[in-house]
Amino acid sequence: MKSIGFIAILLSIFTISTFAQVVEKKTLTLEGARLVIAAAKDYARKNNAPGGVIAVVDDGGNLIALERLDGTFTAGANISIGKAKTAVMFKRPTKFFEEIIKNGRTAMVALPDFTPLQGGVPITVDGQIVGGVGVSGAASAVQDEELAIAGANALSNQKISAVSFFDSQTVADAFSKGAVLIGDDKGENYQVHASRREKEGLVEVHELDTDIIYVLDGTATIVTGGKSLESKQVAPNEFRGTSIDGGETRNLKKGDVLIIPKGTPHWFKQVNGAFLYYVVKVR
Repeated sequence: MKSIGFIAILLSIFTISTFAQVVEKKTLTLEGARLVIAAAKDYARKNNAPGGVIAVVDDGGNLIALERLDGTFTAGANISIGKAKTAVMFKRPTKFFEEIIKNGRTAMVALPDFTPLQGGVPITVDGQIVGGVGVSGAASAVQDEELAIAGANALSNQKISAVSFFDSQTVADAFSKGAVLIGDDKGENYQVHASRREKEGLVEVHELDTDIIYVLDGTATIVTGGKSLESKQVAPNEFRGTSIDGGETRNLKKGDVLIIPKGTPHWFKQVNGAFLYYVVKVR
């Protein structure tokens, strides 16, 4: 499953449109939504909450996950979803709107897709709203909100995936010299290289990294497998050799994809002019 995810990352880079800057956006995943629900349930258990429905939506108000605790009334699901959507779409806890209406601004109840009942809270990570959580059916409106806050706070110290964007000029500059587009400095277990070769290289063996190669332009001959000769360690878990004894020879051209498992010797034996290719390193 990891390899599929990283191939998707690679393919998304191929179809990027031209923009003037790099953009990052936090994204709430299903795993994150389940963490929110688990934290809210844990709070309910510790505080003897009689029941409740916990709903989590993304930053567009779309439902990601929902769980109904035993003993909760039937309408709780729709109400909790409405609270979560209201919190994220209006970027405020729903308690704020309930109090405004109590103070006389009753016209707000006519707003579409609006549930001004206490118990909805935005989910914020690093200053960005990534979703919302709504709870309905606990012992009181106050407890609804307490459960929602407990769930939202569960992500405060958690890492949420960030979307990375590279405009076409940045990509072109990287290929002009061969450079890493994104590395493992963010704690991810992958790297994306914009690679360029104009001549043959040494035999490479990566003990920890699987290489996923996608050829953009040019042709080259690569040998994989076999035994690396005169191999020397050049860095932790990295070895280089002069040639390969045995192995399998392939001629690479534009559009080809080659996946080289970790620990497999590989050698660009011949390169015909400029050879451009993406490499996704999966660890």
